[in-house]
Amino acid sequence: MIKVESITKTYGKQKALDNVSFFIGRGEIVGFLGPNGAGKSTMMKILTGYIQMDSGKAEISGVEVKKDDIASRFKIGYLPENNPLYTDMYVREYLRFVAGFYPVDHINARIEELIEITGLAPESHKKIGALSKGYRQRVGIAQALIPDPEVLILDEPTTGLDPNQIVEVRDLIKNLGKEKTVMLSTHIMQEVQAICERAIIINKGKIVADAPVSKLSQQLNKSFNIRVEFEVAIDEAKLGSLGSVLDIETSGSVYNIKASNDIRKEISRLAAGNDWLILSMSLEQSSLEDIFRELTK
Repeated sequence: MIKVESITKTYGKQKALDNVSFFIGRGEIVGFLGPNGAGKSTMMKILTGYIQMDSGKAEISGVEVKKDDIASRFKIGYLPENNPLYTDMYVREYLRFVAGFYPVDHINARIEELIEITGLAPESHKKIGALSKGYRQRVGIAQALIPDPEVLILDEPTTGLDPNQIVEVRDLIKNLGKEKTVMLSTHIMQEVQAICERAIIINKGKIVADAPVSKLSQQLNKSFNIRVEFEVAIDEAKLGSLGSVLDIETSGSVYNIKASNDIRKEISRLAAGNDWLILSMSLEQSSLEDIFRELTK
């Protein structure tokens, strides 16, 4: 797990992180989102032991980073955004090199296991420099998994991949997240919706949202937007008489209703009582991209 308590980090007069706290448990894949300069990279560098916090506490699977950063690093698999690899090395050669930094038993067997897990087998005979970007990302994930870490921290893992490669890497991350704690930093909102059940949004060094992805829209919006299409135009006054209706916009037989509650059942009952035929009705929610922009603008 990852446990962060009241972390503050200042560069000169600028607070990169301002009293930040959150918890990510085993088996969770959490999106860590924010605009450039929000504090994402600083937090990941603190968790991975590259820089020290000014105050607060961070724990990786029960090990406090500030007290024992070496032990905490052995519990983390880290894929940085630029994925630094030695392109003149062969895949197995590079993984064997990285494994030398960890107390790994049966290194060759572990490398073969990771090649299978990450789908590297078809390209594992090549030098890293000859691999596609998608397979290089797989090598980066494989090296992060060498010590069998309890926590994975992935920074922009699908940047620059083609659509097929993106789907393959996302599926790999979802499978890994069944047994590990995964913290995923990305600017791609579709990626969060495809992989993560929960999102933490940071802006100007502070957490501005922390909720399941499906609940973020409700957390931001205090109203419900319901779109109803009838067979023909109906009596708008009767529709407006429903107690929770705040506003109605009409376009022909399509009615966009803003309400303080989800009143789709009430609309259905009203339509049935007045012999109005409903062709379609849906609850329109803000996209994750809209929510992100609203919280960080």
